[in-house]
Amino acid sequence: MVLLGVVGIVFVLFFVLLPADSARLTMGQRSDAKTIANIRKELYLDQPIHKQFLLYLNDLSPLAIHGNAQEEREKYQYVKLFSVGAEKNLVVKPPYLRRSFQTKKEVNAMLIDAFPGTLILASLSILVASFFGILLGIIAALKQNTWLDSSAIFTSVLGISAPSFFAGILIAYLFGFLLKDYTGLSIISPMWEYDPFTGRHLVLKSLILPVVTLSIRPLAIITQITRSSMLDVMNQDFIRTAFAKRLSKRAVVWKHALRNALNPVITSISGWFAELLAGSFFIEYIFGWKGIGKITVDALNKFDFPVVMGAVLFTALIFIIINILVDILYTIIDPRIKR
Repeated sequence: MVLLGVVGIVFVLFFVLLPADSARLTMGQRSDAKTIANIRKELYLDQPIHKQFLLYLNDLSPLAIHGNAQEEREKYQYVKLFSVGAEKNLVVKPPYLRRSFQTKKEVNAMLIDAFPGTLILASLSILVASFFGILLGIIAALKQNTWLDSSAIFTSVLGISAPSFFAGILIAYLFGFLLKDYTGLSIISPMWEYDPFTGRHLVLKSLILPVVTLSIRPLAIITQITRSSMLDVMNQDFIRTAFAKRLSKRAVVWKHALRNALNPVITSISGWFAELLAGSFFIEYIFGWKGIGKITVDALNKFDFPVVMGAVLFTALIFIIINILVDILYTIIDPRIKR
């Protein structure tokens, strides 16, 4: 239902509210009237709005109704289940996000091609943020009201207050331009390196600046949440009982306190991971990193609506999948939730 609601909002925004003519955006302003009319027919723009929406849902749905024509088979790459009437079939197919106005490539292929870049960047960023955020949060909670606690709080507040686009520009300029001779880093570096003998390799050095930039804000928030949650748990009766049984402080902190403090931390990590996977628009654009965010910004600049719509729907799907996985993870970490 959530995904259906997103589809409805995206359709209304791009096909109803925006005044741009998609047919002219596809062929350019100098196209003749007959070509424009053919494109409008191909994009279903000659149909009433409600029918356009139903046809759009039919394109997106894995279970859909399509004709027998060879052109339609190749377009949707479907597998026929059974016939519905004389010329229609109930079919199973991958979601069809239509084609880019500018490149004429299928949006599905463009997103699949860009997703590995975003996945690598988001995964490394959330791993760095989670490791250091949880570690700093635990230290701040155990050393409450000391200089370590104050330093962790000050640093996390500073990180939360710094917008990603500002931090990205500052880090790129400082370490990728001014100090380039010392750091060996550059603002824009290739994501992959090609070797004629060994094939394609990921350039790890290119990841340093965007990963550091992306991990700043989630690291700061995870630190704050871990500290707060640990302080709440450390005051619970079962922790006092564990200490009364003369368990070591390490066992109490890591085995009992941390496990019970992790639920809000996991919620925060999952939310940030979904957001980073959805496309870190400004960061990918600043560092020239080929990912979902960069192709979406490029598509917005060129009014390439199918790409933008596909990216928005892909983002929504990521959030839904991650939320489901997090609900499952909750039951593993805290068996009380299962009961």
